[in-house]
Amino acid sequence: MKNKFVLLGLSFLMVFAIVFTSCSQSTTVTTTTTTSNQTSTSTMTTSATSAPTSVTSTASTTSSNTVSATTTGTGNWWDSLGAPQYGGIITLRENADIQNWDPYYSRLITTIQSAYMEKLFAYNWTLNPAVYDYPGQFCPNQYISGMLSTDYEFTAPNTIVIHLRQGVYWQNIAPANGREFVASDVVYDYDRICGLGDGFTTHTPYPAGYNSTYYTISSVTAPDNFTVVFTFSVNNPEFILETLQASATSEQCLESPDVVQAYGNLNINNWRDALGTGPFILTDFVDNSSATLVKNPNYWGYDERYPQNKLPYVNGLNILIIPDDSTALAGLRTGKIDELDREPIQDSQDVKRSNPEIKQIEVPWTVGCLSIEPKNNTAPYNNINVRIALQEAINLPQIAQQYYLNATDPNPQSLLSSYEVGYGFPYDQWPASLQAQYAYNPTNAKALLAAAGFPNGFNTDIVVDTGYDMNLLQIVQSDFAAIGVNMSIKTMDITSWSSFVETNHSNDALSSRSTASYLGITTEPIGALTRESTLANTDGSVVNSATLTTDYNAALAAPTLDQTKQIIQQACQYVSTQQFEISLLQPNSFCFVQPWLGGYSGQYSAFSGGSSGPSLLAFFQARFWINSSLK
Repeated sequence: MKNKFVLLGLSFLMVFAIVFTSCSQSTTVTTTTTTSNQTSTSTMTTSATSAPTSVTSTASTTSSNTVSATTTGTGNWWDSLGAPQYGGIITLRENADIQNWDPYYSRLITTIQSAYMEKLFAYNWTLNPAVYDYPGQFCPNQYISGMLSTDYEFTAPNTIVIHLRQGVYWQNIAPANGREFVASDVVYDYDRICGLGDGFTTHTPYPAGYNSTYYTISSVTAPDNFTVVFTFSVNNPEFILETLQASATSEQCLESPDVVQAYGNLNINNWRDALGTGPFILTDFVDNSSATLVKNPNYWGYDERYPQNKLPYVNGLNILIIPDDSTALAGLRTGKIDELDREPIQDSQDVKRSNPEIKQIEVPWTVGCLSIEPKNNTAPYNNINVRIALQEAINLPQIAQQYYLNATDPNPQSLLSSYEVGYGFPYDQWPASLQAQYAYNPTNAKALLAAAGFPNGFNTDIVVDTGYDMNLLQIVQSDFAAIGVNMSIKTMDITSWSSFVETNHSNDALSSRSTASYLGITTEPIGALTRESTLANTDGSVVNSATLTTDYNAALAAPTLDQTKQIIQQACQYVSTQQFEISLLQPNSFCFVQPWLGGYSGQYSAFSGGSSGPSLLAFFQARFWINSSLK
């Protein structure tokens, strides 16, 4: 089935189109493919890959250039956002030190490689935010668009053919030296990541060893310079697209083969070798301090909203490494930082009082629903009544109202977040008997503990990372104490915590993590089924569910999207009824935006994203602009 990247309809049999108002040439292609399950018709109007004959402005590399880009009335929804301008520097904050410059090592390691490297897929910049505004880690496949690719088609359920954009060049830095980006570059990169192909059999596939979806890639080939063919060991197009466009991951940023062949695997010590095809070039890095990037003068991109405007608009990026939240907020208040995102409601109230001119955008907290993970294979947590008792001890409605000031859904979450509409098992669909097991009921919680052999409760501990919300945890601690469960709190830095809990399972009681969750997951739905299955290799709750493994394999084999969703919903219901975790809430968070920053509306991956940093940093920053008259 042939597919293009821009959504016009909302059904699963969609018509995709890009309609550009420009003086450049365009070509319209319509294809109809019939399979045993459905007939799919796709249409896209694509701008010519060569540069337009007329470009309004070519911005210099100095920050003083503020020439407005062309915004001649298009009659489109984005006209109301104001006129893009060239010039200026966007300053943003990263909350952890940048630890590597190579997609081969990017999983769970903070990186900004997406500022200068690019992916095959990105988001549809012309899509009206009222339809979908990319608020979370998972991007439904109907809302993806091409970055280094122009379109794709499935020639078989397990085979996707991706057509690459022509006229793309590696940055003019040795050893790539500005040569053209071609299909063999993609093959090399994925062979390296997945441990495929000649010369890579000695590599440990990474992150394939961590990311369970990557092991399903069987081969990557290039029949010509601008076509890449991926063959998978599974026959589910939904899963294949989830794997290749996963918005929350950074390892899909494409590395130059020239760099790997010349210097080997990159690390923190040789950032000067980092290069890509992106709109920004890394020119300086000071460990634990900052990274500086300038605009790439040979960048291929043009603004999809204003196709006559060459990207990027800004002259560069200044990334400040500021672990301390209060320091970052001070930088925002004084205008030294242009944006902070995913901030809590308490900070929102403070900023509203001190800086009412700063725009605030409310978005879902993309880590997922906060949860507490009992070690399910260890007493007393191998008793489901004990787990239910702990859930019933927590007053979720009160936390929602008093702690989060109603900036949250007050209900517990299942395996997938309720924001992933159509995939999960939202609370309002739960039977009343299951809802009762998640409702605040300390009297019944005590009875359940007594029936489990703990009439006087018990002592336990919880291991959390140092970034955890301790105020929230103390509320939970108090609720547990009310039913006789006395919980002590132990903290570790995130690296030690991951090793202690997820890798070695050295904890013997409860655990929780500030940057990830086992409930309310906001990443790719099919992959989420592996979290607590026998396939999981970082299962902190030690569930090792054969049922979830069966569901995962069934989802991979499902012939249609509707059947895939049905299996995922079934798995979510199973997780909820077994109560492997104690559900807290999925609070909303807030993006703070200076009034002079144009184009940003809270999109995930624009400034931050996941534990590895923003995975579409270059895509968004190239399209944002600075309004010099307001700064």
